[in-house]
Parts: sequence; C-alpha cells; structure tokens
Amino acid sequence: MSFINHLSVRLQNHPKRVVYPEGSDPRIIQAARQFATRRLGVPILLGDRTRIKINAARLNIKLDGIRIVEPTRSEELPGYIAKFRGHQRFSGLDAQAASEYLANPNYFAAMMLATGGTDAVVSGATSGPASGLRPILQIVPRQKGVQTVSSMLILEAIEARYGIDGVLFLSDCAVIPEPTADQLADIACTTAMLSYHLTNRPPRVAMLSYSTKSVGGGNPPAIARIKLATATAKERAKAFGMPVEIDGELQVDAALDSNTAATKGIDSSVAGQANVLIFPDLNCANIASKMVQILANIPAYGQILTGLERPAAEISRGASAHDIFGTSVIVAAQAVDRRYLYPVDSKEPPQQQP
Repeated sequence: MSFINHLSVRLQNHPKRVVYPEGSDPRIIQAARQFATRRLGVPILLGDRTRIKINAARLNIKLDGIRIVEPTRSEELPGYIAKFRGHQRFSGLDAQAASEYLANPNYFAAMMLATGGTDAVVSGATSGPASGLRPILQIVPRQKGVQTVSSMLILEAIEARYGIDGVLFLSDCAVIPEPTADQLADIACTTAMLSYHLTNRPPRVAMLSYSTKSVGGGNPPAIARIKLATATAKERAKAFGMPVEIDGELQVDAALDSNTAATKGIDSSVAGQANVLIFPDLNCANIASKMVQILANIPAYGQILTGLERPAAEISRGASAHDIFGTSVIVAAQAVDRRYLYPVDSKEPPQQQP
C-alpha cells in the first residue's frame, strides 16, 4: 500500500477540513473532488463561486461535499477583520485596510487556519512562493520552542530499500536559502517530528554534507556548521521527547546505502539507514530533489511547512492534481493527533488536535 493510501485509510476515521486559496484552479477542483469522494473530510474552495462552478462543470465534476467560500461575502469576514486587527503585526490597520488584506484568499485562508476555521491549508497552485508563504508566516504561530519555519518534501520510491518503506523526508527544500547551524538544528528536529507523526516510525536523521566524518585537513566553515548543527540538533531533540537518531556530517551515499557506509567505516544507527535528509542549504536541497523527481520519476508531495502550530503546505505551480491530493492527505493527517492515527501502537492517551 502506498504512503498516501496508507494515510488515507487512517484519515477516514478522523476526517479534516482543508482550505485551498486558489479554489477555481482545475487541479485544485480535481484534488478536492477526490478528497471528498474518499471521505477524508471537507475541502474548502476559496474564490468566485460562479467561476468555480463553471470550471467544475467543464471537468464534469460534481461539487457535492465540497464547500465554496467567497472571502468578501463570507459571514466570517467581520470576525476575521476584528481578529486580524488584533494581531500585533497588523494592529495599526483600520477596518477598511484589514478588509482589503482579507479579500486576498491567501490571507483569508491563513486567518481560517489560525482561528480554527479549517484544519489545514494547501496553497501555491497559481501564485509565487512569497504570495502564499507570507500570510502564513505572518499569521500562524510557530510551535513552542521552535524559531525556524522551514519546508519538507516527501519522496516515495517504488523500491522500498531506502527510507521508511521507500518514503524519504527531505528538508529544507523551499524556505531558508542559507540556514545557520541553529536553524539547521531546528529544521532537523521539526522534520523528524513530522516524519514520526506521519509514520509512527523512529526518525533516522542524516545531516548532509560534501564530506563524511571529516578528520584532519582543518575544519572548513561549511563542515564546522554541519558539525555544530548536528550536536545542537541532538541536544534539542531530547527536549521534544521523541525517539530519534541524528548523525552528521554524512554524504548522501553514506546516509542511504549501508554498503557505502560500511566501506567508509561509519558505524551508526543512521548511516546507511537514514529516512530524513537535512540538506546544508536551499541550493543543494532544491536541485537534488527536483533532479530525483525528474530523472527517477518519483512521486513527491509538498512542500509541507514545518515548525508551525497548524498544518500548511506550499505546493509548486507545476504540481499535478495527484500531487495536490497527496499533499492534502498529508496535511490533513498532520492535523490528527498521532495517537489517533496509530492507536494500536501508542500507549499514550490520544488528545485530539484543536
């Protein structure tokens, strides 16, 4: 069973609401139809009602089970305006200016997420990354103890020899161009937490570099940064109280292939068994992830934002309806307490997320 199907089966018992700011996009409508048909929850399409209905009719898609919201006509708008103006960042705005912000579906969706009007957001289908990310970063709070919001891409290979049954978690592939050691540590911990939430399997985190356990020859700044990030991440992970193994610095072949790790004399619980890959910078992560997707034709889901209190994703403008549906399943599952997703394997009492 594929990763998305596996999560879908579990999500059917805990359906969630997912809002899409670009509700009239044909791919969004297709993904929303699949989400509703499989009884995973309620998709919420933002945008002009007439345009959404016309596009759905052209696709021969029924809209039953799908909610349509026009931000400027929503009965929630007055309450959102008041809460928006109460936000520290926007406290100087008058009602008219706040209303103009919330006429933007991305800001309206972020307010829905922050106030519990939806369980997750999937944006980015038709807008540049900044347009979708900015409202979320401005409005949705970070997780307690986390300073860095980053992004995670999930790859699922048909061959199950790598990662968790073929599933690999890659970060940060979209947000922070040149992360500091402290930011890398945050990225490692939040990505590991989310991988554990979605799979209930212990994360094995590899802090990637161009060298593996370099000794001698000095300590170049790039390597020193990864070493410091690894040490910081190990300490920080203890505070989150999850079963996680972190190792670095590792080249990607030593992280994924046990024979290579053995040849290089690396004996750890991560080397050759990594399921979470933390890249040193955005250049490496973005180039590597896109190359793998194109050359190996591996399904990819995301970007899933990590470090936020509530689930959100910023998809690529080139995403297919299949990609969007998969990403929707992931953020919806993220909104379910892990102990509900995996009740048989957990001894802790479940606590539903707000």
